[in-house]
Amino acid sequence: MMFTRRRFVKAMCLAGGAILSKACRQTEPVSWKPAYAKLEARGRFKRRIEQAYALLERCELCPRRCGVNRLQGQRGFCRSSDKAIVYSYSPHFGEESPLVGRGGSGTIFFSQCNLRCVFCQNWPIAHEGRGREITDEELASMMLSLQGKGCYNINVVTPTHFMPHILNATRIALQKGLHVPLCYNTSGYERPQIIKLLDGIVDIYLPDLKFMDGAEASRYNLAAAYDYPEMAQVSIVEMHRQVGDLVTDERGNALRGVMVRHLVMPNRIAGTQEFVTWVAKNLSKNTYVNIMSQYRVEHKAFEYEPIARAITSEEYVEAMEWAIEAGLTNLDSRSLSQLDIHRRRVR
Repeated sequence: MMFTRRRFVKAMCLAGGAILSKACRQTEPVSWKPAYAKLEARGRFKRRIEQAYALLERCELCPRRCGVNRLQGQRGFCRSSDKAIVYSYSPHFGEESPLVGRGGSGTIFFSQCNLRCVFCQNWPIAHEGRGREITDEELASMMLSLQGKGCYNINVVTPTHFMPHILNATRIALQKGLHVPLCYNTSGYERPQIIKLLDGIVDIYLPDLKFMDGAEASRYNLAAAYDYPEMAQVSIVEMHRQVGDLVTDERGNALRGVMVRHLVMPNRIAGTQEFVTWVAKNLSKNTYVNIMSQYRVEHKAFEYEPIARAITSEEYVEAMEWAIEAGLTNLDSRSLSQLDIHRRRVR
């Protein structure tokens, strides 16, 4: 891809504006409390958990709507029953900088998945289900342990199929002193009706928006998910309605808001131009967006020729320029760093 001096200067000015807007993000006062604590104070958290657990009797937590009775041990597409399955939990320093701070993001990796992309980088966990079943009390103890280690949030990774367990564990942990933000780290394959149940509980939503075209979404999942773009987009709009743009404390640590991830894929498979246009039009141009460059050929991706290679520098620069031209002003700092690196490679 060829770049004129004029295009380069324009892109850098816009990128500089993105950095400036991040420095000027709205901050919350020291008296901040997590959403779930406020819901508990209003006496509504327990009822919300009961509603969530009732969904397991005929499971419709995700768009696949298997209808199995998980409370009786039946297993649907996600192969999960009445207990949560956790692979690992630990402070994580590879997440977006507002989530990490100095103490790390308190990640809890749940096993199984309701999407199962053929290029999944965590396929031993998401596809093979490695991990162990735990009680909600054990899950609450994990949350408190992560908080005790200095983590700035509880980051539940691939949470969709264990949402009721997460809510119950959060309330148990709250009663024992949990006070950090709850981050819902999802593939985006959600039902908006279920996301509405999380209103007033989740502080930070961290969804992927992987595909903008249903045919592509279906093609690169082990079980067709043609409705992925529709379900993800409507759900992310609902997330944004609940918590809005990213809000941080005085140190820049995330307290509340939506942070959207999008993985650039070879041959424009992910629909990045459509993605950035959609965010600018349907959320906010100040939405925190992480356009990721780390696609690699994993799991079964080598069997699909269009995605059986890494992305090129040209593809990443193109993706980031689309984001800048769409007017997105709160791009992830690592995205901007990667843009500089890849831009030097294509000059």
